[in-house]
Amino acid sequence: MSWSNPQALTLYWPDSAAPPRPQQSDRMVLVLTVILVAVGIGMIYSASAVMAQKRFGDATYFLKRQLLWSAVGLVFLLVVARLDHRSLRAWARPLLLLGLIGLVVVLLPHFGVMVKGARRWLRLGPLTIQPAELVKVGVILYLAHYLTKKGKRIGDFRWGFMPPLLVVGVIVALVVLEPDLGTAAVIGLVAVGLLFAGGARLGHLALIGLATVPMLYFLIARVGYRRQRFLSFLDPWSDPTGAGFQVTQSFLALGGGGPWGVGLGEGRQKLFYLPEPHTDFVLSALGEELGFVGAAAVVLLLGMFVAKGLVIAIAATDPFGRYLALGVSLLVGVHTLINVGVITGLLPTKGLPLPFLSYGGSALVVNMIGTGILMSVSRDRPPI
Repeated sequence: MSWSNPQALTLYWPDSAAPPRPQQSDRMVLVLTVILVAVGIGMIYSASAVMAQKRFGDATYFLKRQLLWSAVGLVFLLVVARLDHRSLRAWARPLLLLGLIGLVVVLLPHFGVMVKGARRWLRLGPLTIQPAELVKVGVILYLAHYLTKKGKRIGDFRWGFMPPLLVVGVIVALVVLEPDLGTAAVIGLVAVGLLFAGGARLGHLALIGLATVPMLYFLIARVGYRRQRFLSFLDPWSDPTGAGFQVTQSFLALGGGGPWGVGLGEGRQKLFYLPEPHTDFVLSALGEELGFVGAAAVVLLLGMFVAKGLVIAIAATDPFGRYLALGVSLLVGVHTLINVGVITGLLPTKGLPLPFLSYGGSALVVNMIGTGILMSVSRDRPPI
């Protein structure tokens, strides 16, 4: 750490004179990913079978699609894991530009698919993708490339700090327009974390934090459904059948599970009580069926994934790899914290999936690409 400037807290690692010989990829992140995806597939089927049977006449409707996306994600994971992560620098700007185009196109009436009042998806034949999920990889690649290129110059507000801030700001604004405030918050927090690690001045980061306060007030207090969600967060039982319905049903699911759960497949809250039991509230459904022990085990596995990612970042031999691994770790960690915070009532209700477990193809593929990135970066750790 560098303490020469009281306004900056910079995490610098010494660069090696020559890159070491590639080692074997760290397989622990792969094992953790496989376990989490397998648990997620099981819970998606358990939580969605009755609903899928009623809506589509096929109890395995969501299961089959998640299995398909898992296979696609595994292919991407293995391909990325075998790449030299330095080669990904060439994809930073093109992928970010592609993501920006996707965020614009999804807002167009004849292209974006509207679900529950939000335009977040693009339809590609029988599949739908969510550009906001895919752009997360672009943001991480772009910031890793930018911070590696700028080095200590990131401390300069005009020529170092502002350019990536403007790029991320445009992306966040487009995501908010969908509207998807939760994903916008995740992208913003990951960006701030990477800029902090890259050496941005604390004063600059604090200034951005202060600037977001009036924006958040406008986005929450001036938008009816968000205001109701915030008020229900303060007292969810004041309107248990209205704005507080989701979180109170989550409480009932988690509380009904007790220490050991009611048994896999035996949960009751998924029977049209708990909203989105296979997506945003999959951990609530899991907590009812597998109990506190099962839910805590899943959170522990996700925590181990994030911790392993941070270890890989610290051990990486080049700045680009360090920022890549850190970005993936932040992405999974922030998603997990917000999802767990929502289902336990510690944060206002917001639709964010639980990494690797929630139903959703775009998010699953992005998370598995993140695993591939961690495995690729881990190959260049110094030999023991």
